[in-house]
Amino acid sequence: MDKYQDLFIDFDDTLYDTYGNAVIALQETFDAFHLEQYFDNPQVFFDAYWAANIDLWTRYSKGEITRPYLIVERFRRPLSEGKGLDITEQYCLEMSDRFLDFCSCKSGVIEGAHELMSYLKQKGYRMHMCSNGFHEVQYKKLASCGLRDFFDTIILSEDAGVNKPSPLYFDYALKVSGAKRQNTLMIGDNLNTDIKGALSAGIDALLFNRWQVNLSESTITPTYIAETLLDIKKVL
Repeated sequence: MDKYQDLFIDFDDTLYDTYGNAVIALQETFDAFHLEQYFDNPQVFFDAYWAANIDLWTRYSKGEITRPYLIVERFRRPLSEGKGLDITEQYCLEMSDRFLDFCSCKSGVIEGAHELMSYLKQKGYRMHMCSNGFHEVQYKKLASCGLRDFFDTIILSEDAGVNKPSPLYFDYALKVSGAKRQNTLMIGDNLNTDIKGALSAGIDALLFNRWQVNLSESTITPTYIAETLLDIKKVL
């Protein structure tokens, strides 16, 4: 659409298969720390990790908790389901570092990611990555999956000093990118951080409905909806 000149694009689980890559990395972490000694059923650890991760990232995006708290707590909680473990903060930090190393070297992207980004680049859109992810991890993941060169600007919440969905994050993104609010479209998979956040900041928003959210039960109305990444080509 000629209306848009700049695209704010979420990275994790919109382009980069963060969930799929993390599933693999979590198993690698479990094996590296020999957690089978403390868990009769590894699934107990995995389920507890995902429950903690979803809760903590939701709270982090709202500014309710700090990054250091998230990093420790997302492993302290699942580890507490094991038997005989001495769960120190240092142990959780070591596990987090190893997990993030495993994660950040993975190249898996969502189906259609490279094709879509090539299409959008050829169409002349200026593209800006907008993410709440951690600085050092995001740049490693970008390098691993080969998407870095598509972006004109990388805009991370750590640099903004505030997370999506805060309108202050989007104000910062507009300032750094030089984009105009009325000519910008946000693309993301998260109804709250990406879509609600952008709309609250006066920016149109396209939901990549990866998680098949039932929008009839939501008070949030995206400007556009795409069920697959390549469906976005029908809008842009």
